[in-house]
Amino acid sequence: MKSKIPGIVISRGSFESREDFLDTMLSALSNHGIEMIVLAGYMKKIPPEVVSQYSNRILNIHPALLPSFGGKGMFGHYVHEAVLETGCKVTGVTVHIVDEVYDRGPIVAQSCVPVHDDDTAETLAARVLRTEHRLYPEVLQLFAEGRVQVEGRKVTIK
Repeated sequence: MKSKIPGIVISRGSFESREDFLDTMLSALSNHGIEMIVLAGYMKKIPPEVVSQYSNRILNIHPALLPSFGGKGMFGHYVHEAVLETGCKVTGVTVHIVDEVYDRGPIVAQSCVPVHDDDTAETLAARVLRTEHRLYPEVLQLFAEGRVQVEGRKVTIK
């Protein structure tokens, strides 16, 4: 482990019951002093108990301008293919708070990415990814500085 960042794997399949899985996950998060959960490429739905325990403290990044092209099944190349199929001229990146529904949580930040006439899902994905790599750290910095306030579905940045 070069980075010296501790890691733990908690796989649902390793537990006989959902309750044992959730207890282990919530205990691990608490025992490690986790203040915020940051998702990137995580393809599973976060259990509602975790969402509740970490209300407004779970972030996700999505490769489109939500609420368009979001929801169950809208990830990776599926998003970019859908954008191209609909003829959109602009797509982008959304950083949002995670709630109990896929890609529905309050939007913290968005950044636009142009769609070119000759784009493929792969070329579009590459441009979107570059924007993700710029935007996500910027948003995380805002949270670290205590500049993000969430009230219901409204997000204010100070």
